[in-house]
Amino acid sequence: MPRLTVWSIRAALLYLLVGFTFGQLMLYNKGIPINGALWRLLPAHIEFLLVGWIGQLALATAHWIIPRFRGGVYGNLKLAWLSIILLNSGILMAGLGPVLNTPRWVVLAGRIAEAAAVLVFAIYIWPRIRPLGQEP
Repeated sequence: MPRLTVWSIRAALLYLLVGFTFGQLMLYNKGIPINGALWRLLPAHIEFLLVGWIGQLALATAHWIIPRFRGGVYGNLKLAWLSIILLNSGILMAGLGPVLNTPRWVVLAGRIAEAAAVLVFAIYIWPRIRPLGQEP
C-alpha cells in the first residue's frame, strides 16, 4: 500500500476517533448537563466525520485502487500530497474555526482549501481514468 494512502487512512481514523469523541461529549451533555459550551463542538463533530473521515478515506482509497498504467506508476505524487495537505488544513480551519471563535474568513478559507484539495486530486488522478478495456 502506498505511503500516501497509509498516512491518509491514519488521519481519517484519527478524525473518526476525535469526531466520535466530540459527539459522545455532546450526547452525554444532553442527558446529564455538564456545560452548555460543549454544543460549540457540533461544527467540528460534523466536519471531522463527514469530510475528515469519509472524504479523506475515499480519496486515500481512490489513490490506491484506481488502476495505474505505464508500469504501475502512480503519477505526480506531489499533487497527491498537496491535495492531502490542503484537505487536512481545510478540515482543521473549517472544523475548529467556530469552536475557537475565529473570524468567519477562517472557515471560508478552510472551505476554499477543501475545494482546492478536491480539484488538485482530480487533476492528479485524471490521467489514470480510462474507459473499460482501453489501455494506453
